Amino acid sequence: MMRETPEAVRLIPINRIEVLNSRERNTKVFEEIVGNIKAIGLKKPITVTQREGADGEPKYVLVCGEGRLNAFRLLGETHIPALVVEVDDEDAFIMSLAENIARRQYRPLEILADIESLRQRSYGPESIAQKTGLSPQYVNNIIFLLERGEERLIEGVQKGQIPLTTALEIARAADTDKELGAVLQQAYESGQLRGRQLIEARRLVEKRAELGPGVAHGPVPKSVPVISPSSLVKTYQKEVARKKQMVVKAEYSQNRLLFVIEALRKLLADENFINLLRAEGLESLPAPLADRINLGGAM
Repeated sequence: MMRETPEAVRLIPINRIEVLNSRERNTKVFEEIVGNIKAIGLKKPITVTQREGADGEPKYVLVCGEGRLNAFRLLGETHIPALVVEVDDEDAFIMSLAENIARRQYRPLEILADIESLRQRSYGPESIAQKTGLSPQYVNNIIFLLERGEERLIEGVQKGQIPLTTALEIARAADTDKELGAVLQQAYESGQLRGRQLIEARRLVEKRAELGPGVAHGPVPKSVPVISPSSLVKTYQKEVARKKQMVVKAEYSQNRLLFVIEALRKLLADENFINLLRAEGLESLPAPLADRINLGGAM
């Protein structure tokens, strides 16, 4: 369990901090963090817990503040202010999850992953709710959807596309157009779905029927574009224009090279110039250039 320690805020070396629960962050948000820290400094220290490193020196496990830590690294800092707390590995993990869940613009599937992580550690709905600050009913409902693999519905709930109660009814209904249509109709008549939300809910149900209840976590494959005759002609014309431009540049370079070679040939016919080059230790030329000047590679 966590214990109070006197003078817990310290300046600790960044290279001794280990991140166990790393998260991807929105690039724009991260850039704002970096900008704020660069302008006014760190307003809130990160939170770490101390462990003994393999080399016998103290190391630190990050509990909260990965974005701030990465910003300090990006700014070239070697040390960062940190609140050092005494917690065991289990409490450090829970504190990290609670921090991530409380973060604004938190991605829906990350909440799903965190609840799943707690379930795998044998925490029940009540314990998860207590440790994360989520309501027990919300946790129970998410676990219900989670057990059925309904990641797509969970994501829809988190994005506001569909109410949680409607998502639960869809998960319980048979996967037929008639049953799912009845669920949406009932939600509309009861006022749970209105206007634009009804359209988004229908799209979500159609996508769930087409792609399944789960959400792909890897990159979405790009569709192969259809090539029309007109686009093919335009591409050919652009390529021809590019080749013509390359020919013009090549001819210009060739002319410049001929000018340089002719100038060098005249200079190398001057004995005084050759003596000057020898005095500077420049009595030879690169073989390709010497061949072009017909000097056999040496002066």
